[in-house]
Amino acid sequence: MDSLLELFVHVDDFWQEFRPIWHEHVLASGERQRIRDSQLSESEIMTIMILFHQAQYRNFKAFYLGYVCRHLKREFPDLVSYKRFVALMKRVGVPLFNYLHLCMGCCTGISFVDSTPLRVCHNRRIPRHRVFDGWAARGKTTMGWFYGFKLHLVVNDQGELIAIRLTPGNVDDRKPVPSLAEALFGKLFGDKGYLSAPLRDALREQGVELITSIRRNMKPQLLTLQDKLLLRCRSIIETINDQLKNISQIEHSRHRSVDNFFVNLMAGLIAYCRREKKPSVQLDPKSYRALTALH
Repeated sequence: MDSLLELFVHVDDFWQEFRPIWHEHVLASGERQRIRDSQLSESEIMTIMILFHQAQYRNFKAFYLGYVCRHLKREFPDLVSYKRFVALMKRVGVPLFNYLHLCMGCCTGISFVDSTPLRVCHNRRIPRHRVFDGWAARGKTTMGWFYGFKLHLVVNDQGELIAIRLTPGNVDDRKPVPSLAEALFGKLFGDKGYLSAPLRDALREQGVELITSIRRNMKPQLLTLQDKLLLRCRSIIETINDQLKNISQIEHSRHRSVDNFFVNLMAGLIAYCRREKKPSVQLDPKSYRALTALH
């Protein structure tokens, strides 16, 4: 994990370049008539949000009041109240989104695609839930029904995020794949949920070969040994999804605004991107023999 100083320097360098471009766009579009600097700078807000997702806290209020306000006063001398900080969070949604793309990796020719549900409330509270009304939707996974969003991810063989999309929970996993694959080349591995001849043909026109597992009632597909081995390594993205939820804390049901949900999600993804050790596919001779033995 980055030190706090390294994290802040990297975030602040980005903000100093992005700030004039973003402010010019906001003023020109009429979203704001003027821009006032807050007591806590945007780069400080972004740093605190990313730091939360790198820490072991599961509750942001406990993290801010119990750790930041007690132990990081020297690093952040202009700290504001917790209520004020929550109000300021929405100011860094777009900067975090752009910073995330700066932290993401590049396509290596071997990519894996998957989606994971992001629940925003318990199923029993769906009828009276209002925060994400018009945004979230009911969806179904192998684990059952949920209410919220789907996060669609593409990662390379080094475990780096290379493309993301967020959709309502009722969107088919195959629908955002063409846009996810716009900057890809080589081979894209997915599970049975991505089986689709039209999708395969569309990706082929984009220069991407889609390789998926098959259902039991389907004829065996002709694949090279390397493709079969890589298809068995598709669990890498499931491991990443698990780390995003249980370490980076991108999912919880305590959000009180759509803006802060987005900020929390972007900060969690950035925290993962900045991790030094990520799940990766390493087909060294020993691993190759082990996977071959299973074939």
